[in-house]
Amino acid sequence: MVYTRNGKIVSGVKTVEVFDWTCPFCGRHATITEHSVHAASTFVEIENAEGPRHLLSQFVVCPNPKCKKYTLEVLLSKARRVGLGPGNLVPEELIQEWQLVPSSKAQSFPDYIPKPILDDYNEACLIVTLSPKASATLSRRCIQGIIRDYWKVKPGRLVDEIEQIKDKVDPLTWQAIEAVRTVGNIGAHMEKDINVIVDVEPQEAELLIGLIEILLRDWYVAREERKARLEKVRLVAEAKEGSRGNTPVP
Repeated sequence: MVYTRNGKIVSGVKTVEVFDWTCPFCGRHATITEHSVHAASTFVEIENAEGPRHLLSQFVVCPNPKCKKYTLEVLLSKARRVGLGPGNLVPEELIQEWQLVPSSKAQSFPDYIPKPILDDYNEACLIVTLSPKASATLSRRCIQGIIRDYWKVKPGRLVDEIEQIKDKVDPLTWQAIEAVRTVGNIGAHMEKDINVIVDVEPQEAELLIGLIEILLRDWYVAREERKARLEKVRLVAEAKEGSRGNTPVP
């Protein structure tokens, strides 16, 4: 996020770093500058059981003229004093963050992808910070649904279904699948029933979501884009053929 570096909040309201961003509503990639960001910062200095705290809210407005929707995130961090007297606080370690608009970081995907797959993906994104275990369970089911729908594999354990497509996918996609599959608890849990809730770290739950996004883009979206390009070529060829047939013979 633009206001964090190495896990610590380093910028408040006035300084905004230029950063690459993808709009969760229209899917357009953009470079965000200070003209598309509004941030508000506040500190809690009242003596309390937890110590000083810093709250940062940030709006990012999509620069796409056809979209112009905004996202809203709120971050809570620890704070420390850098001098005597009131107001001498700086933000430190991030404690918690909330994605308010949209309610999750789920990317927008076309509706030609089967609804059960998108439902599992969206819900996994929605609860990834609240319950990484439940999110990972939904992600594993989503990955299995993708493989079964797209490749029509013989049903079995997820790890076995992944093995069935090894010689069918491009090396980079397979490397991504294999890399995620072998990480920590994920590797062991690929052997289990996908409906069993298992312990995973938050970072592992996010890796599974990232893998889903790779598969959806590399398989479903790429296939539909290829079909659209080929259909365009066919229509152009038919139009050329039709105009040639109507050309008078000299």
